[in-house]
Amino acid sequence: MRQRLRRLGIEIGDLPTGPANALTDVPGVMVGHSTVIRDEPAVARTGVTMIVPREGEIWTDYAHAAWFNFSGNGEMTGLAWIDETGLLGSPIGITSTHQVGLVRDFLVKSAVETGLTEAFHLPVVGETWDGWLSDPDSFPLTESDVRRAYESATGGPVAEGAVGGGTGMICHEFKGGIGTSSRIVESKSGTYTVGVLVQANYGRRGDLRVDGLPIGRHLDFDEVPSAWEEPPNGGSIIVVAATDAPLLPIQCRRLAKRITVGLGRVGGYGHDSSGDIFLAFSTGNHLPADGQPWHIEVFPHREMDGLFHAVADATEESIINALCAAETTRGRKGRVAHALPLDRLQELAAGVCD
Repeated sequence: MRQRLRRLGIEIGDLPTGPANALTDVPGVMVGHSTVIRDEPAVARTGVTMIVPREGEIWTDYAHAAWFNFSGNGEMTGLAWIDETGLLGSPIGITSTHQVGLVRDFLVKSAVETGLTEAFHLPVVGETWDGWLSDPDSFPLTESDVRRAYESATGGPVAEGAVGGGTGMICHEFKGGIGTSSRIVESKSGTYTVGVLVQANYGRRGDLRVDGLPIGRHLDFDEVPSAWEEPPNGGSIIVVAATDAPLLPIQCRRLAKRITVGLGRVGGYGHDSSGDIFLAFSTGNHLPADGQPWHIEVFPHREMDGLFHAVADATEESIINALCAAETTRGRKGRVAHALPLDRLQELAAGVCD
């Protein structure tokens, strides 16, 4: 049975988690998945993951946001407008590379269906490539698949591993996919939550570290074969961070940049062919789209260190949760992405690889 990292007795950092240890611990943030697995007419191991802030009211109650490009061989739509205004005004979709347009267009259509016809919409949709296990050229997703992810979004525990947009993803040469985690931060300004969700599809086996231990070096390919015939020079990861701390866009960018710390701890280097794109948003201020003046609280810059620690730790744990949750998957041309062996992970973490 697959288990999350903490159920294996391994804890990252010293900050407490939220009740679900997930992005959804940030109040009002919901997550939904649509998973597509079939072998005919073409092999599909793919899907969509949808992040819906403010319980769906994000279309008319914006959130401050910013992004950071650690390595740019990837795509996330809507970022030019976030750069221009510092505002997120849509749900966030994550999917496979060839299906970004479908998900983006569905979100525009969804806004129109709910009566938001007097505004233009620039939704945020990111991607990683699942073409080793799935056939991307068959364009397997449909609008119904995207709608299912959107309409299933809810709070509470989040399914991880080979689900949603993470269905066909590979991480550190094991089966990868979706992972999530959260942290609670005490500050002079109050108590806040930082949540992270990743779609992990990057990395080499030998670079994998868990809580600082070089786990990947001790899991050789005779024990667990690589998912790849020849590992690519790169891969990609999309990371979305949310907080209810009242951050300005420049502070959201500072938070997004610290995601890199957590990725680096696990063994991500931002290789030349990687698409490592990070988005952070804050629900701490309500920013209605009705044209009325906004009354904004500002989190002190000098209190940001706690949030920086939180987003780095939650990113690290999210990636490892993706590995811990994902099950061995057989896909296109009989290729197999093997699950990270959890018994060996526990054994190694207990001191075998000193």
